[in-house]
Amino acid sequence: GHIALATVRFPEGTIGMQLDSFARRPLWEAGLDYDHGTGHGVGSYLSVHEGPQNISKKPIQQPLKPGMICSNEPGYYKEGEYGIRIENLIVVTEPKSIPGGERPMMEFETITLAPIDLNLVEVKLLTDEERVWLNQYHKRVRETLSPQVDAETREWLQHATRAV
Repeated sequence: GHIALATVRFPEGTIGMQLDSFARRPLWEAGLDYDHGTGHGVGSYLSVHEGPQNISKKPIQQPLKPGMICSNEPGYYKEGEYGIRIENLIVVTEPKSIPGGERPMMEFETITLAPIDLNLVEVKLLTDEERVWLNQYHKRVRETLSPQVDAETREWLQHATRAV
């Protein structure tokens, strides 16, 4: 679900509730769901949950607009056993024309640059497109962070962002 939301394209005027099901779909297909929101606006000065934007089941009528920052954090918790949630921050991009399309579309750019722990990823469950996204994301993380860290950390980063 995390990758589905990170890669979705949507027209101007779209509200978060319209995108929420992209993130929930893999769990729904397995008869599962989560009760928290998929994403929320992010502010400053420790106002972590800042609106008006929101990606959830709630019909909040605020359209997503370029420059809005949201969290992307679908997850699943089995009470008393385990939980998983990958959380990144995403920013709404300016609308762009799509070759052959009739209207410009916005999308999200992931702005969090931290490896996704591959020990927790069931690679065989990823589609080819999801695998490409994960590898491209990790390449961006590696290329951005490597020049800023020492040799030991760079070696760890190479392994943590290896292709799947």
